[in-house]
Amino acid sequence: MNIKNYTLGEWIEGEGTEIEHYNAITGELISTCSSKGLDYNSILEYGRNIGGSALRKMTFQQRGEMLKSLALYLNKRKETFYELSKATGATRIDSWIDIEGGIGNLFANASLRRQFPDLPYHVDGQAAPLSKNGTFIGHHIMVPKKGVAVHINAFNFPIWGMLEKIAVNIMAGVAAVVKPSEYTSYLTALMVEEIIKSKILPEGSLQLIPGLGRGILDHVDHRDIVTFTGSAATGRKLKSHPNIIENSIPFNLEADSLNACVLGEDAVPGTAEFDLFVKEVHREITVKTGQKCTAVRRILVPESLIDNVQGALIKRLQKTTIGNPENKEVRMGALATKVQVERVKENVELLMKSQEIVYGNQDKFEVYDADKNKGAFFSPVLFRNDNPFLKDDVHNIEAFGPVSTLIPYKGIEEAVQLVEKGKGSLVTSIVTNDNALAKSFVLESANMNGRILILNERCAKESTGHGSPMPLLTHGGPGRAGGGEEMGGIRGIKHYLQRTAIQGHPETITRITEQFQVGADQPEANPHVFRKHFEELIVGETVFTHKHTVTTADIVNFANVSGDNFYAHMDETSLDGTIFEERVAHGYFILSKAAGLFVDPAKGPVLLNYGIDECRFTKPVYAGATIGVKFTVKEKIDQKKKDDEDIAKGIVKFLVDIYDETGETVGIATILTMVKKINQTY
Repeated sequence: MNIKNYTLGEWIEGEGTEIEHYNAITGELISTCSSKGLDYNSILEYGRNIGGSALRKMTFQQRGEMLKSLALYLNKRKETFYELSKATGATRIDSWIDIEGGIGNLFANASLRRQFPDLPYHVDGQAAPLSKNGTFIGHHIMVPKKGVAVHINAFNFPIWGMLEKIAVNIMAGVAAVVKPSEYTSYLTALMVEEIIKSKILPEGSLQLIPGLGRGILDHVDHRDIVTFTGSAATGRKLKSHPNIIENSIPFNLEADSLNACVLGEDAVPGTAEFDLFVKEVHREITVKTGQKCTAVRRILVPESLIDNVQGALIKRLQKTTIGNPENKEVRMGALATKVQVERVKENVELLMKSQEIVYGNQDKFEVYDADKNKGAFFSPVLFRNDNPFLKDDVHNIEAFGPVSTLIPYKGIEEAVQLVEKGKGSLVTSIVTNDNALAKSFVLESANMNGRILILNERCAKESTGHGSPMPLLTHGGPGRAGGGEEMGGIRGIKHYLQRTAIQGHPETITRITEQFQVGADQPEANPHVFRKHFEELIVGETVFTHKHTVTTADIVNFANVSGDNFYAHMDETSLDGTIFEERVAHGYFILSKAAGLFVDPAKGPVLLNYGIDECRFTKPVYAGATIGVKFTVKEKIDQKKKDDEDIAKGIVKFLVDIYDETGETVGIATILTMVKKINQTY
């Protein structure tokens, strides 16, 4: 079977055969693929003009709902992917990380819609006052780039590698062209086939090139973004492509790195942390057969404990059954291809020149329910390096398989130095129950790590582990790890948006951002805003309330009701040396009274108030002061109905500006309300 390219809205065969796909367990030919003869310029233009155009017209809320729908659709069909994933040498657990971890990225990024406005673009940060009288302000908006995201992915995660990236760029409103590793692209192609069948994504928002993809970087331009996951050497080569440099094209590089796991000096044998450490390191050696960019390559152990750790780790490795993932007894599968076997062997041989193997033999190991000579099997290899500062190959050479090295250290400062000799890592873990030790290690080693896991008994049951990047946290690292960031929640999405400063009158900026800016027009609402449905409300319209003169009785009564008898409210004799001139009204009384002034109590479209953001009390209010409220529609966010029985509604944010008789603001807050729509069909 020939794996086709999905480009220009069609499944297209490339010319000839570039790559043959073999089952990593049986060695049987599965399929072939080729991307020769593709018109990359047309492919990129199709993504920009067809897919990108459709995505840019959608709001963040709509894109998020679309990702959620896609995640639900794929999750129902996950067993199809599990079946083919076995051919990559993956066990059920390995496949779970790839398949359900990838789908989980879609769910996680879909949830981020709540942090964005109901617009196709993002309003970033707060307005900046640029003039004395407030008639000239500045702000920032972030709009989707009008190019495509070109993703060049690694062989080890054919599904997760694609979904973690497209979830982010699609959420941002940018189309993608995915070039998975040609070695495992048959699994990526199966998922893309299901995505295209679903018709959930707009046509052109996802294109697939399962072959070598040679020449695609010749056609990217200043509008595009390129991401790469794989070896540091290949990443540097692609990043220095003349076209990338000439056009200043953003290039996000996430490279394999020499990650470390550190055993704290407190985690002696017999402690829960010692056992956790051995279990975590064993898992990192064997899960995905060690083929993870985050896998532990350097095992840092206090000098006095290294023999204990070595014995415990070998004991676990001896119980690790290698073979056919179909066999329920098997705990570790094969490498993805025989090409990988040869590459890992080469690097193991290089490492053997400077350090000792304490476990593992490439000629003598058992394989269950499979032919060792036909499949891409590899025994776990555990090295020991007792002189890591002098024999430093371990800090420079990575065998991308089930290979790791035990390294002793003297004191936590030396552990930090050894971690840093890796010249930048995606992740380092420390297993300790000593919070002071954890703090010291994190602060000293964070500069050379993209992520640090602190593991102990208290978090172990729910910890996602050393090797699991989370979609809402950054994934990447400095130095050897590439210097880029993938995912990272809202940070990852902003990678595909162009931040632009805008300057003008507050009313103009309000109309551009669709968020009320102080100094903009505030036409009086008629009728009251609580009498209007979601569709009828206009950003900027304002209710100017009646006024209330605060009395001492108000202060005393609120203290009695709330139980807040703080001295500044109740004891005038205690005010010496404070900022208060006399008894001051409670801030929460001022806010409560403001609600009494701005609320229209009769039943109407407002369903409920459910929160307060950014509440500040900016000026003391004493008895005798008169307060009023300017209650302004600040922002509107549409909501999708959960089901046919749900009430069609949207979220409306109102600015509550409480001012005194001098006209000066004494308190300010944003309240969040649910407001019913006129149209109940969506």
